[in-house]
Amino acid sequence: MQRKFKAGILGATGAVGQKFIEVLTNHPWFEISVLAASERSAGKKYRDAVNWIGSKPIPTEVADLEVVEAKPGFDADVVFSGLDANVAEEIERDFAAAGYPVVSNARNYRMKDDVPLLIPEVNPDHTKLIERQSWGSSGYIVTNPNCSTVGLVTALRPLVDAFGVEVVQVVTMQALSGAGYPGVASLDALGNVVPYIGGEEEKMQTEPLKLLGKLEDGRVSPASIAISAHCNRVPVLEGHTEAVSVKLGQKVDAADVREVFKNYRSPIADLGLPSAPDPLFEIFDDQRFPQPRRHVELGNGMKVSIGRIRNCPVFDVKFVLLVHNTIRGAAGGAVLNAELLVKQGYLVHRETTVAVGA
Repeated sequence: MQRKFKAGILGATGAVGQKFIEVLTNHPWFEISVLAASERSAGKKYRDAVNWIGSKPIPTEVADLEVVEAKPGFDADVVFSGLDANVAEEIERDFAAAGYPVVSNARNYRMKDDVPLLIPEVNPDHTKLIERQSWGSSGYIVTNPNCSTVGLVTALRPLVDAFGVEVVQVVTMQALSGAGYPGVASLDALGNVVPYIGGEEEKMQTEPLKLLGKLEDGRVSPASIAISAHCNRVPVLEGHTEAVSVKLGQKVDAADVREVFKNYRSPIADLGLPSAPDPLFEIFDDQRFPQPRRHVELGNGMKVSIGRIRNCPVFDVKFVLLVHNTIRGAAGGAVLNAELLVKQGYLVHRETTVAVGA
């Protein structure tokens, strides 16, 4: 990799924007060139505009950068969006129309027919949907899934390939950080479980069908899998734990499923993407694992940890997985998407940008 790509961050003062800063700092392919936020933050130094919630200090490279308003016109080869869904649709559209590649964490465009909903290890070919987008320029939008969907679908991919998957039942125990900042009120969070997260179950029941679908004639044919999700907020800081039961397309033993996970090699394993963990999965034999406090940072937060793989008396197999919701499920996943776009030739320096698909 030669000259680094200039990266702008939309929603840079928010929780996801801050995580983008952490993930992109010292990245070998990208450098942060612009921090953008709301009008009320524009004109301030980043250190003065942000309520920094990270466990490490604000990186010195960005602390004194002046925050600009989230409008097209700044110097960036790619724009990472950590915007809230309430404002993301219009702003991301404007940037794509102005010729910027937009790699978004927001939900607004995920299910659009011509927008890739992307997990590089799951459906790297879906980036071809970019060529159907018509913003009147070389700009485009690529999205990453809901943070809980990421863990579930990444685990389902090897099973779909090896055995077929017919039915999935998933119960999530989701970290407080997934609600952003200030997030869940302390009197609701401490010593408690909240058995409802607005819109979460619907995302987990629909997004996997697009992610696991087949690209045919420039469109995604959704996978035929019945999914039932029950999503809960629990008093954990980072890391979504999911209890998954699966009815497979053929009868196999839990030991066979474990071997498939253990030996899985993703379709991007040989691309040399800096954020891609190798191996993708951390497989545990100890029945107590995975646990968020012990394992959420494996692979720099990009691995999916799986344990308690066992036969299921109702379906065929069941297991527990753990995914880092703000890294793998948000900022880190989006950065991995951008790395894939570089390798596939969709992301280039803007002064040399050519029409997508040319």
